[in-house]
Amino acid sequence: MNTTVNIGLIGDYNPNVAAHRAIPYALAQASDKLGLGIGFEWVPTEEISAAERIAGFDGLWCVPASPYRNMDGALLAIRHARENGTPYLGTCGGCQHAILEYARNVLGWADADHAETAPDAARVVIAPLACALIEATGTVDLTPGSRLAAIYGDLRATAEYRCSFGLSEVFRKELLRGPLRLTATDADNGEVRAVELDDHPFFVATLFQPERVALRGESAPLVSAFASACAQ
Repeated sequence: MNTTVNIGLIGDYNPNVAAHRAIPYALAQASDKLGLGIGFEWVPTEEISAAERIAGFDGLWCVPASPYRNMDGALLAIRHARENGTPYLGTCGGCQHAILEYARNVLGWADADHAETAPDAARVVIAPLACALIEATGTVDLTPGSRLAAIYGDLRATAEYRCSFGLSEVFRKELLRGPLRLTATDADNGEVRAVELDDHPFFVATLFQPERVALRGESAPLVSAFASACAQ
């Protein structure tokens, strides 16, 4: 196990975004919990035109606040993590784009798109949520046997959101029949809230923003699990 790791934060930093302010605190708390040195770098999406820009990181975290200035850059980083076994965490927009990358490059749906940037696309796999989750808190049910359930040590967790888009129910069955797996659903309406990838060291993506608890001085189990995976 490495004693220090370097994490690439894929996204366009904005100090007005609560999740962006929370991430350094969440990583610092993970560092203290694990006794692990954690360095990080914000990587603006417009800087990602080739894998070399992000290949040197021990893990990639695609962060909230989309649309990204360069969607192709974000998708390139996600694909690199998926194909090379690099630990990956996607929260909010990072979850949406992980699903989109999988649809395009694993299922071969070249026309798959995101309703936020292409509402009239032929195959909108990321669509508006039935009820937008802006500064919302809810309960999610975690899939038994999933990595996420093991991380939380329970089959239920509290989730905090600032999110308006998620996996379209139209494509849910096709997208999640494997190796991309459903790992969390909304306890009230059953909508998809998290996914993970089989046969990968660590590939977890959540519509909720677990990092936000760090703003209250609380540790985020998912962030610690991600950092630990980066050190392996």
